[in-house]
Amino acid sequence: MQIVNIKKLSDTAKIPTRGSEEAAGYDLYSNNELPILIHPHTTESIGTGIAIELPKGTFGAIVARSGLARDLGLRPANCIGICDSDYRGEYIVAIHNDSDTSQVIDPGTRIAQVIVIPYMEVQFQEQESLSETERGDGGFGHTGVH
Repeated sequence: MQIVNIKKLSDTAKIPTRGSEEAAGYDLYSNNELPILIHPHTTESIGTGIAIELPKGTFGAIVARSGLARDLGLRPANCIGICDSDYRGEYIVAIHNDSDTSQVIDPGTRIAQVIVIPYMEVQFQEQESLSETERGDGGFGHTGVH
């Protein structure tokens, strides 16, 4: 198991937790003193009160919590947020309300998940042509899957 350093930026901040032993995502908690109202079809930035030192070669993918999205219509505004391993500031999640009803984020609410994902460093090299494949340049819906 990889050890990841984390810093609480306030006394009320909560360390991310997993919902189960096999869960890929770690729940991020809001670190607000008072409830935050998110009006329909608007976005609010919600701090977590934590900073994370991710291992080099990884990033933190900030993704929705399925229950919050399904039940309340709340999701990260950018759908998937990217926290690079060299970022040392507070993890802040912009939460968008897709519903037609105002929603409330109470202090300590699980607002999103962070998944630590390795990535490959590449160098792009321009070419006149690319290798041939069976699919070729077929785009959306080209494979017949709908």
